[in-house]
Amino acid sequence: MVSLTIKKREALKRLSNENGVIGALAIDQRGSLKKMIADNSANEVGEEGITRFKELVSEELTPFATSILLDPEYGLPAAKVRDAEAGLILAYEKTGYDATEPGRLPDLLSGWSVKRLKEAGADAIKFLLYYDIDEEKKINEYKHIFIERIGSECVAEDIPFFLEIVSYDAENEDVKGKAYAKVKPHKVIEAMKEFSHSNYNVDVLKVEVPVNMDFVEGFAKEQTVYSKEQAAAYFKKQSQATDLPFIFLSAGVSAELFQETLQFAKDSGSSFNGVLCGRATWKAGVIPFASQGEQVSRDWLQKTGKNNIEKLNVVLKNTASSWEDKVLK
Repeated sequence: MVSLTIKKREALKRLSNENGVIGALAIDQRGSLKKMIADNSANEVGEEGITRFKELVSEELTPFATSILLDPEYGLPAAKVRDAEAGLILAYEKTGYDATEPGRLPDLLSGWSVKRLKEAGADAIKFLLYYDIDEEKKINEYKHIFIERIGSECVAEDIPFFLEIVSYDAENEDVKGKAYAKVKPHKVIEAMKEFSHSNYNVDVLKVEVPVNMDFVEGFAKEQTVYSKEQAAAYFKKQSQATDLPFIFLSAGVSAELFQETLQFAKDSGSSFNGVLCGRATWKAGVIPFASQGEQVSRDWLQKTGKNNIEKLNVVLKNTASSWEDKVLK
């Protein structure tokens, strides 16, 4: 069980539904979203295109989400048009990392602080950290101190800190391959254990599922790495690795696979507390936006996008548990 201040508890309630489940929409992508739009457009895409697509997603889909995750670089106009009942999470990390340096080192958005993000309307702060539990000690120690500093900022401003952990292997770039699938449970679960320590002041962990579902028996198209029993055991072990509330990220998989994964997690005994789901909900809407224009994209969001998120909400109702179960009364 963890302890939350009154203000943090109130903020988490604004980000959740009446059952204490976080059903948040994520569209804090920057460089990757620009590339998605550019890849499907015959014309050059400027910053206004990224901003406008975020606005469309926010307008059309936040009535069906408990909250939305945005970035302050392109997302503040979208924050202003979100549904009145939807909470706001703002990202604090600089997008991407320097691939010429080892360690995928984190960096903060220049010109911003937790105080300024809060003043911009954030109910919570999110920071994405690339992390390999087995990487060189000095690299991980640097990351530990970095996260401690952000946690301290959030304590000072009395605002929830969502830490998103994306695992990787410093010795293997192919995180979608079979070799990485074999070590992924270790990478994900041990990272969760590390950042559950109280010195980081993390309030909610945003994490990957502990296995690559493409290699799970019954889900795999070709080779398997895990039997259903092994995969279920990893989900259970992940859930037991932390006392903190934790939510799943969608990692760009299809809406259908993500929904099936959440059901599998529940059946395996995972006590996850919701999702921050991005591309699985809106990714296919980028194509009509880039190639056919705003109105066609809006139509897609109103139909398929809404359908994706409503189906996800049904699954969440049957699978996720309240974060309040993990918080001291």
